[in-house]
Amino acid sequence: MLICESGNMIGSLSAGCVEEEIAVRARDVLRTGQPTLMSFDTQKRFGCAGKIDIFIECATENFFVDLAENLDARRCCFAVTRFDGDQIGTRTVEFDHEHEHELVQKIHPPLRLLIFGEGPDSAPLHSLANSLGWQTFEIIDANQLPLEPDEWTAAIVKSHNYGRDFAVLRTLLPLDLHYVGLVGPRKRRNQLLSDLLDLGLTINAGFFAPAGLDLGAETPEEIALAIVSEIQRVFAATSGESLRDRKIPIHANATPSFRPKSRNHVAAAKDDTAESFGSASFSSA
Repeated sequence: MLICESGNMIGSLSAGCVEEEIAVRARDVLRTGQPTLMSFDTQKRFGCAGKIDIFIECATENFFVDLAENLDARRCCFAVTRFDGDQIGTRTVEFDHEHEHELVQKIHPPLRLLIFGEGPDSAPLHSLANSLGWQTFEIIDANQLPLEPDEWTAAIVKSHNYGRDFAVLRTLLPLDLHYVGLVGPRKRRNQLLSDLLDLGLTINAGFFAPAGLDLGAETPEEIALAIVSEIQRVFAATSGESLRDRKIPIHANATPSFRPKSRNHVAAAKDDTAESFGSASFSSA
């Protein structure tokens, strides 16, 4: 969570229960430059079993510069926060090493969504993806991609024209992306696959057709939701099942040795730093 000198906040650590108190304490941290640790007994205050510790520190300009450089270069990096002892505070590193008694958060570049084809579902696709912080690109000619696809690139093919879809898939499938979705009926998908295989192309596990989760989608907005949800599931490497049916903790994918229990992190920043680097703010709840 990032708190500006003016009191403006980016991100959150709860459902809104503790943020105002944290913002007040963050102003003291900005004034003194000394980090602090706040503790909340959630059982007594909110009826939620447990306790959370909130670490508040002044954000350094170097942290945001390093973070921006990595994200601009489409590189993953790690934010390492030490809560006490030497090197207290947060720093960025490019390689993941085991850090005892430190919080380690992997920060990856924003997901890019390449959209091939027009239609009424394009607008909600852009809207939903952008609300998640993804970058969207509407592309007409697959042979003239405006960027170099990487491991954080997904594509959705929805021209609803056999020839155009065939040409796009012939370009996309060899790129071995984690997600390539095709909108359309199974019969047309089978015909496309047959013709693509005749060319010697390999169809990998990243090809999803028909695209989208089974949400009973009918409208363009519902279809976009089903597709974006499937992309999120693929890149998060989760099952997509209802949390009600999950037998293990929701955040069980966090490595215990890297993430102390119930530790949250707040960065406080001067207004000029926040305005320059606000898009690089992060939450490590």
